[in-house]
Amino acid sequence: MFEYGRQIHALIVKSPFGSNIYVGSSLLDLYAKAGKIIEAQSVFESLPERDIVSCTAIISGYAQLGLDKDALELFRKLHREGMVSNYITYASLLTALSGLAAFEYGRQVHTHVLRSKQPFYIVLQNSLIDMYSKCGNLTYARRIFDNMPQRTVISWNAMLMGYTKHGNGKAVVDLYNMMKEENKVNPDSTTLLTVLSGCSHGGIENIGLELFDEMANVNDGIDLGIEHYGCVVDLLGRAGKVERALQFIKNMPFEPNGAIWGSLLGACRAHMNVAVGKIAGARLLETEPENSGNYVILCNLYASEGNWDEVRKLRDLMKEKAVMKEPGKSWIEFGHTLHTFYATDRSHPRKEEVFMKVRELSERVKAAGYIPDLSSVLYDVDEEQKEKVLLGHSEKLALAFGMISICEAKPIRIMKNLRICVDCHNFAKFVSRVYNREIFIRDKSRFHHIVSGMCSCGDYW
Repeated sequence: MFEYGRQIHALIVKSPFGSNIYVGSSLLDLYAKAGKIIEAQSVFESLPERDIVSCTAIISGYAQLGLDKDALELFRKLHREGMVSNYITYASLLTALSGLAAFEYGRQVHTHVLRSKQPFYIVLQNSLIDMYSKCGNLTYARRIFDNMPQRTVISWNAMLMGYTKHGNGKAVVDLYNMMKEENKVNPDSTTLLTVLSGCSHGGIENIGLELFDEMANVNDGIDLGIEHYGCVVDLLGRAGKVERALQFIKNMPFEPNGAIWGSLLGACRAHMNVAVGKIAGARLLETEPENSGNYVILCNLYASEGNWDEVRKLRDLMKEKAVMKEPGKSWIEFGHTLHTFYATDRSHPRKEEVFMKVRELSERVKAAGYIPDLSSVLYDVDEEQKEKVLLGHSEKLALAFGMISICEAKPIRIMKNLRICVDCHNFAKFVSRVYNREIFIRDKSRFHHIVSGMCSCGDYW
């Protein structure tokens, strides 16, 4: 249907309606929803005047495509120019802030919504629950959830997902039971998926398996899909039962996809099961030969046993297939600015202070018992060089920046685009204990809330 829309756009350009704001807003919405954000931006900039519909459509387009920083910057620009926002505008902005884990911005938006006396529609409340959960504040999220006069299944799923990402499996199960007891809203496929994932991340294997059997046997109009079976594989794998997970995969009513094999491979890396890991890795390279993450995990597995020949072969294969590894980056919010760091990054204006702080932190935590986990380095170099590589990880740079920039009374909140490595996780725990700092780290899969050297994940992620 998108091609029909493009053809209609061509006709509009030739007609007198090209400058009509309603027609322009509709075109903008068409391109944004089709993922053609450059075309949407072009239409937006060509509008003779802008209203709340067109402004909201372009912000929503950026947010839905995961271009969160662009959405935030555009909102700030339009707000300075006098844009009036409605509840849909704020909901779209909160989606972007959720992706950025920009807690301070999110709280400001919440305050602005209350002061502007916006109608507190369910969609806006759901967005606030999602934002606070993804920014690491479950207390605020649950407060909004509990005070909602009416909840949809999206409300329940947002709160359940918040607990899941924080590894609080017990809270996930309790909330799910509460949902069933109230019997006002029926769980959907996403609800079941979130509950199973919560059991997996929370380390409650037995309860997760019981719930899966219950879901599989109760005919409530929801068919379990391959993603639900994938959660069971993940649950077994995290518990260290990789052989059982492999057998479960073989007995599934679905052909396993890359996500399932990837979950098993990750579990093999965590639990040092090279034999099963080779099976999962071989299947992954067949099904997803262009996925760089698979190569990285497999390299990790071989590196952990010192098999550098296989590591080199995998790197050569990546070059042969032109597979590019996504660069790891971490960012932190300070002074109404998002400060982004890449591994060994020297582009930040305060780079000298940051690297000096990293070295200071390293010395202090080593004195407290921290030992660098050299298995996190995928290069066949000596131990001293491996330590230098570890100190340049983006999480440590962001943490060091937070230590020199954010006052001790406030927590340090870090966002990572990939999964945090074991060494950076241990490093943050020691920093938290030695310096008495509260640290939040949200990586690609979950939240880590670290207080007094203890992480909410219980070292189970």
